[in-house]
Amino acid sequence: MPWLVHDDKVLATLEVADSVRGRARGLLGRTGIDGAILVAPARSIHTVRMRFAIDVAYLDREQRVVRVVTMQPNRLGLPVWKARSVIEAEAGSFERWGLHVGDRVEIRGAP
Repeated sequence: MPWLVHDDKVLATLEVADSVRGRARGLLGRTGIDGAILVAPARSIHTVRMRFAIDVAYLDREQRVVRVVTMQPNRLGLPVWKARSVIEAEAGSFERWGLHVGDRVEIRGAP
């Protein structure tokens, strides 16, 4: 399973949703997630029908964090035009991991 890495520190295990079906499903129907999910490509997301709040990091093409938000269930996110992908995790995860705007992340162990 891939990992989300920042400054050579593993932040979390990472699911990758890079198919149409995977991006459409995302975290819908779950009651939580261990780790995080990468949705790619993506410039905006929503939390309609989600059961828990999430942290969202919008990444540019160099995988640099360009925006971070926490979204409650049943919300529509505005597009972030510089973004090429999105990392989603349970609310509070980014604070625990120390992930901020300007940080560059890596995805390691992806097939």
